[in-house]
Amino acid sequence: MKFSFVVALVCFVVLFVAVAVLYMVLNSLGVFDNIIQTVNQLTMADGKSTSDIDVASWFEPVRILGYTALIGAVNVVLITALSTLGAVIYNISSDLVGGIEVTFSEAE
Repeated sequence: MKFSFVVALVCFVVLFVAVAVLYMVLNSLGVFDNIIQTVNQLTMADGKSTSDIDVASWFEPVRILGYTALIGAVNVVLITALSTLGAVIYNISSDLVGGIEVTFSEAE
């Protein structure tokens, strides 16, 4: 359980850093500004917005990184629990069946 928790935690850190770097790159390239402009142009009629949707709030860094942290935390819990459960099931089945015996010998 401890090992799977540490592995899941490392995966969480990798995911968070990857999303943060990807967000910074896309933001510096102006991708989000172009998406916001396009959606605003598509939802405007006669100079007035036809929808109450604030597209700019979808691409705020707090929102993106917040969802990433939430998904990462859920993944840490699930990966830890499922890895521990898998280890328990494997240990029970190897006790019942006897496991697999592997022997190594030198080739001449």
